[in-house]
Amino acid sequence: MDDKIQQYRYGLRDGVPIGLGYLAVSFTFGIMAGQAGIGVLAAVIMSLTNLTSAGQFAALGVIQSGAPFMEMAAVQFIINLRYCLMSCSLSQKMAPDMPFFHRFLISYGVTDEVFGVSACREGNLSPYYAYGLISVAVPGWTFGTLLGAVSGDLLPARLLSALSVALYGMFLAIVIPPARGSRVLAGVVAVSMAASFLFSVIPLLGGVTSGFKVIILTVLIAGGAAYFFPVEDEQRGGAG
Repeated sequence: MDDKIQQYRYGLRDGVPIGLGYLAVSFTFGIMAGQAGIGVLAAVIMSLTNLTSAGQFAALGVIQSGAPFMEMAAVQFIINLRYCLMSCSLSQKMAPDMPFFHRFLISYGVTDEVFGVSACREGNLSPYYAYGLISVAVPGWTFGTLLGAVSGDLLPARLLSALSVALYGMFLAIVIPPARGSRVLAGVVAVSMAASFLFSVIPLLGGVTSGFKVIILTVLIAGGAAYFFPVEDEQRGGAG
């Protein structure tokens, strides 16, 4: 029991930076959700049950366009498919005899940051360490959404407009550092921007909804990059 509590405390400690980061990003999501006509309670439930920044921001565009549910499902499947791979990877760090219910509960809280911290943990991944991470990450993301959604009704329109720019700053902070170290990744980013621009100016493509635009660009550009510029085993960290 003492070891379980200790592992949980370690998870809480390592999860603090994640929770604080989520608080800032989800604040912007809460504001944008309010601008999209989504109520405070609905925005909070959306964050509590999804825990995916890219998926949720993409969902706002799909909701605003009035797209059908199947399009929403396809968008979320494409964007969040990486979490399946992350979960499969983390399963290799768990003890073979770990009960299924632990694996099931941990899968709920797997995000990019939770995966990164968990993957770097030495030895087998304790479920209680993962619960500690999730116990900070989930409230940070959800509470930030609540603050943003409520602030949308209280803050001046000019300030809300300025805060909305924070989303694009977050994307730049995510994309630029790795792109500077990889010409292929930089090329993929440039092609993605150009293709997205073409979708907005070409009349024939202008009618494509934001959801299908994400699907088309993701499959074509990411798939093309993976085919023509495959990552060598050494770059993946080696086989085995």
